[in-house]
Amino acid sequence: MWHLLPPSALLLLVSSVTQADRSKAVVHLDPPWVRMLKEDSVTLTCQGAYPPEDNSTRWYHNGTRISSQNPSYFIGAAKLEHSGTYQCQTGLSLRSDSVKLQVHSDWVVLQTSKSAFREGEHIRLRCHSWRNKRLYKVTYIQNGIPKRFFHNNTEFHIPEATLNHSGSYFCRGLIGQRNTSSAVVPITVGDPASLLIKPSFPSWPQIAFCLVIGLLFAMDTGLYFLVQRDLRRSMRGKKEYNVKWSQDQDK
Repeated sequence: MWHLLPPSALLLLVSSVTQADRSKAVVHLDPPWVRMLKEDSVTLTCQGAYPPEDNSTRWYHNGTRISSQNPSYFIGAAKLEHSGTYQCQTGLSLRSDSVKLQVHSDWVVLQTSKSAFREGEHIRLRCHSWRNKRLYKVTYIQNGIPKRFFHNNTEFHIPEATLNHSGSYFCRGLIGQRNTSSAVVPITVGDPASLLIKPSFPSWPQIAFCLVIGLLFAMDTGLYFLVQRDLRRSMRGKKEYNVKWSQDQDK
């Protein structure tokens, strides 16, 4: 039945199948923190499938294409305007999910690799000071309750997250004689099944793409059969006209 479809419909169908088979690229951060302070540095790396001898990468900041085409995008001295969502795309991958980077102007920030975790995951929290100034007598607080104290600045690790680890976190410590506190960071720990289901749902751009493909396919196919029907009718009418003309000639 494939030979009955017009070429344009086949092209759209193949295009939609190809899009479905492609996997998403992934953005990785080094260091892995999504919250940072002004003048910090971070490298964003795009992991995805590349065509042979072509590692050009498309980068997007808040949905707008940026000039870099390298697999890695380096921010050397972060500014507030570097805050926002970042995505990447390679030649053989779909555009990645967004990674939200937050740049703060403060003395201290509580850093984490993300804000939503599955049960059993490892959570790392880091109390980070501006320009890496010496920070000591550091306390990590969850929902207003001190959870861990370090005389010297040290990361707070939760090896296996549980639902009880959800809540509002911040840290405080001393820089010289200055008592400083970070802003509050909400952290959610959820059921692994529910958190794993979410990425499997298609994004709105993918849904819109599939709807457009289906609509174009239906319109193109309907137009094709209408043209075929009209063509057959015109050919049939032409034959009948020729027959009548021949009979008139005999008379």
